[in-house]
Amino acid sequence: MHTSSTNILDKKYSRLILQISLSEISFCIVDTLTDKIETFGDYPLGKSVNLMETEKLIIDFIKNTPVLQADFDNVTVLYNNNLNTFVPQVLFDEEYLGSYLQYNVKVFENDFITYDEITNYEMNNVYIPYVNINNALIDIYGNFSYKHSFSILVKKLLDLNKNNDEPQVYIHCQNDNFQLVAIKNQRLVLFNTFEYKTKEDFIYYLLFTVEQLQLNPETFQLKLFGNISKESEVYKIAYKYVRNVSLFFEHNDLERKISQQNYLQHFILIHGCE
Repeated sequence: MHTSSTNILDKKYSRLILQISLSEISFCIVDTLTDKIETFGDYPLGKSVNLMETEKLIIDFIKNTPVLQADFDNVTVLYNNNLNTFVPQVLFDEEYLGSYLQYNVKVFENDFITYDEITNYEMNNVYIPYVNINNALIDIYGNFSYKHSFSILVKKLLDLNKNNDEPQVYIHCQNDNFQLVAIKNQRLVLFNTFEYKTKEDFIYYLLFTVEQLQLNPETFQLKLFGNISKESEVYKIAYKYVRNVSLFFEHNDLERKISQQNYLQHFILIHGCE
């Protein structure tokens, strides 16, 4: 775990944004008096035999990490998984949440399914949260709110594309998967998560997807962020096959004193504070 602050326990006015996946826990802590992020942290999880063991690792880490046991005015939990799908409002019915997931997620009868409304964009993100973790966090924090990480990801990218009709492709890189978000005419054209092991897997999924979207690698804008740098193998291979490639940190608010590296890596956490 790497953090950027050691005296967070002395703070009395703070907010915790906690992002949970089955491979990593990450978080940021906001000083609510100054509205500045004081701490970033991330903790990769080792490989586990099953979901129950992974959930225990997650809860034990939270319980045994002093910085996460401070008094917080507000706690927001973000679930980062691929058990989700975006549904246009015109096709949405709260009574049939499971039906939206059944074509790309294995849904069991006892699964709890919920959704986030994507405000201003007439769609919802339907997803399965980690219910056992939710129940444990109630014992730790009492009241807290939760969302899906990709609800924040997609909404923020749409916000940043207001008044921009040109096609934009964003890739949010994680350790063994990436999210591809395509936006055109200020609308979401495609969202998908791809698992990959090699840079060749990465570029195959990217080029195949943009071909299906009828985008020309010579003209569309490709912006990469997440767990990536210009030295990354996936960045280098994207740069080889797509003309307009860049790291996506131009909307970083320098007044908040967030480094480019933290903005790239913790984009979802940072905008989860808004």
